[in-house]
Order: sequence, then structure tokens, then C-alpha cells
Amino acid sequence: MLTSWIARLLGKSPAFPPVAPDAPFHLVGDVHGRADLLERALAQLRPDHPVVFVGDYIDRGEDSAGVLRLLIDRPNSCFLRGNHEEMLLNFLDDPITHGPRWLRYGGLQTLASYGVTGVTETSSGPELEGVRDALSQAMGSEQIFWLRTLPLSHRSGNVAVVHAGADPRLDLDSQDPRTLVWGHRDFGRVPRRDGLWVAHGHTIVDEPVAKAGVISVDTGAFATGRLTVACIGEDSVEFQAIR
Repeated sequence: MLTSWIARLLGKSPAFPPVAPDAPFHLVGDVHGRADLLERALAQLRPDHPVVFVGDYIDRGEDSAGVLRLLIDRPNSCFLRGNHEEMLLNFLDDPITHGPRWLRYGGLQTLASYGVTGVTETSSGPELEGVRDALSQAMGSEQIFWLRTLPLSHRSGNVAVVHAGADPRLDLDSQDPRTLVWGHRDFGRVPRRDGLWVAHGHTIVDEPVAKAGVISVDTGAFATGRLTVACIGEDSVEFQAIR
């Protein structure tokens, strides 16, 4: 208590506790349509470790459809929703309002992976409703339901996994859902005071890192050809680059 009080007085954060999940688990960064890298990663995961995926399975890369086929029936896994899954779902619900934005941020590649063509970033109006209908038919109700039911967070011991970040001043259960999916300006800048490590994707980093309560695993697989997998265990975070 005294140490924490002195740290606040001096404007410094107290020493962060080591990671301590309930059991070791694998964490997979943003896949973004790279089914080839995902397949290699899955082949190397330890079968006795559960796996948590941070979201953003689709868009930007060339095979979003293949990624979802690889993941949807995978056992012993937790799949979180990313902002790209949210944009796709918003497009399915209201294509005229949400379509243009999704198309600019990788939706065209997802559509192409499902064989939906004849659409551009400038497509608008009723044309987008036809695109939505074609995509819904190509995906099927099972995949769409799977996307709609993805959780926003996962916790194991003192490690929480979210897609984009968390408000460092709030506990995990009090977070705004938008923050978990899109991030928070103070995440990674203001240290948490509750000893909770937060692992995330969404923001591309040159190298994965585990430091001061934050574990970052998005190494831009769609652009770099490097998908990061972390193994999080008692007092240890080990990273592996899948190429």
C-alpha cells in the first residue's frame, strides 16, 4: 500500500506483477485473410494448450473465406470479435450506411474470396443491397451466426485478451464494448493499477512485445507475411513468427 502511494505521488507506476494465467494458452494475432499463414500456425500449436484468437480474421488478405472455414469448427479455442468482423456485420445489417467504409478497409478482398465481384470502393446505394444479399448467400447462416456470437474479451488469471485495447482506469467488466473493439487513447500509455495484463491485436507493431502490463501481437500479417503466435504461461510470454 505504501509503495503504491509513493508511486502515485511521484507520478510513476508500481512494478507490474508477472503474467499468471490459470493455465498456459496460445494467443494468435490478427490473421486478416492470410489462410496460408493460419494453416501453418495451427499445425504448430500444442494440442494440450487452449488457443485464443484476437479477432480480425477477415479483410485485407486474399482468403478471408478460407480463414473462417479453418476456424469455425476448431475445438478448444476462443475467438474474439475484431473491428473488421464488426464492420462486416454492420454491412450485412445496413449495407447502404455501412458499406462504403467497409469496402475501403478491406471488404473488397473479403467479397472476392466468396466469389462476389462487380463491386468497387465507390459502389453505393441500392447496389450495395444486392452485394449484401450475394455475400449472405455465399457465407451461409452458420458463418454469420458464428460471427454475431463472438465474445469481446477473454480472461485467464491476471491476463485479459481483447481485440484493440481497454480503458486503463476501468476493470474489464466495466469496459465500453466499442473500446474493446476499436481501442482507447490511453491504452498502453496510462498504466493499469489492478495488476491485469491486457493482450491485444488491432495496432500493428514491428515486433511483438510484452511490457508493463500490455502484450501486443499484431505484426501485420496481411502486409508483412508474418503472423505472430504467443505462448502465455506462468511468468513467461514467448513469441513465434509464422511465415
